[in-house]
Amino acid sequence: MLARVLIANRGEIAVRVARACRELGMTAVAVFSEADRLAPHVLAADEAYCIGPARSADSYLNASRLIETARRCGCDAVHPGYGFLAERADFAAQVTAAGMRFVGPDAAAILAMGEKTEARRRMLAAGVPVVPGSSSSLASSREAEEEAERLGYPLLLKAAAGGGGKGMRAVRARSELGRALEAARHEAGSAFGDDRVYLEKYLERPRHIEIQVLADDYGKVVHLGERDCSVQRRHQKLIEEAPSPALTPEVRERMGQAAVAAARAVAYRSAGTVEFLYQHGDFYFLEMNTRIQVEHPVTELVTGIDLVQWQLRIAGGEALSFGQSDVRLCGHAIECRITSEDVARGFLPCTGRIELLEIPAGPGVRWDGGVAEGYAVSLYYDPLMGKLIAHAADRAAAIDRMRRALRELRIVGVETSVPFHHAVLAEADFLAGRADTAYLEDHAALLDFSVSEQSLRAAALAAALLEERSRRRTRVTLTGNTAEASGPSMWRHREWRW
Repeated sequence: MLARVLIANRGEIAVRVARACRELGMTAVAVFSEADRLAPHVLAADEAYCIGPARSADSYLNASRLIETARRCGCDAVHPGYGFLAERADFAAQVTAAGMRFVGPDAAAILAMGEKTEARRRMLAAGVPVVPGSSSSLASSREAEEEAERLGYPLLLKAAAGGGGKGMRAVRARSELGRALEAARHEAGSAFGDDRVYLEKYLERPRHIEIQVLADDYGKVVHLGERDCSVQRRHQKLIEEAPSPALTPEVRERMGQAAVAAARAVAYRSAGTVEFLYQHGDFYFLEMNTRIQVEHPVTELVTGIDLVQWQLRIAGGEALSFGQSDVRLCGHAIECRITSEDVARGFLPCTGRIELLEIPAGPGVRWDGGVAEGYAVSLYYDPLMGKLIAHAADRAAAIDRMRRALRELRIVGVETSVPFHHAVLAEADFLAGRADTAYLEDHAALLDFSVSEQSLRAAALAAALLEERSRRRTRVTLTGNTAEASGPSMWRHREWRW
């Protein structure tokens, strides 16, 4: 069993990992940039260490400083969370070389699945269906034209070394190919330091379905059902749910078996997610995320299995204590990503200080958050502030519960994506389970947020809450009472000079 875990991340996922460490009796060690000195993930840990300036390249992406920090404070493992260095094979290798456990797959598996054309070749060899496309990255514009003619339009240009929609361009005609190729290469190079791209056949209206897997060091691999992540904007997921309203038990089983085969093909260990495109009863391998996913809570709620704890247990050498026949899906769960974005202005990232935060509660409601009152939201990092998750006996009840929770969620001081989620959860096609990856293109009105009577009432309520909060603070000051915030009894806040 691990004893001390350095969490090489920030925000809500760092809070989530710290909680899992505590529950398993492990010491949670946080790192923070100068901008995150009093961030919730710092206060959630047992110890915290400054690793550099606000800019990610100087702090959370500084692999050597993270490993040196872990070594100095006696950690025996590093949990990368998601984003930043989580899918960097070289980081995993450096952690291992430093004598610590990387809480995730080994470098070879990350490398095999991180290079998309290599992953496609491995999946074909393992019998996993893949979208028709090129078997290697495109060496020239001429090769791109030849491949495009072979596959037929429409097509999708994709980065060979990344994901998340970066370096991706749809091409519907030959006249668009040259410009799209140049743009995709430029974006891929900027995002991943690797400008290689390849071509895939473009499926017009698939659903985005992903299968969660867990694998230990002893050859056992299980899948935990699917998540439907079809509600997206520019390839970024906004709402996720489990199980998918589109899958039959037979398709779910076939897709689960394919995900297990994909994991076995690279000798996978830890939690991972195999992503598929699903259309008309057929599914095709898209990619594998070799880390914990943002949307993992919906799987936890429908299976009762703590994925982050199992990441830590597997990294500590523990074998999975259950098999495929033990996995049961119970009820339905939905997750809304709450971001600091102005939906009325095209999801423009917003900054500001959170003046008021009221988190919903009650049966079946979960909040995984990385912000608190007084926290300053900056443009240095991803706009995700937290995830609101609802679980109920069936999909209709889960939607009703989520709508109630969204009404109770109060965030004042920065614009958020909450109005968007309200709109989607009241829309007829979403309610009927008919959303695919073109959902927002077909429902552009959901992105039109003019000032309404409802929003004015919400603003008035927020103002009243702030006024009452101010009065309470004033009364405390006048009576001479003071309160001092304190973290865990073992908590230490350190800053080394580098």
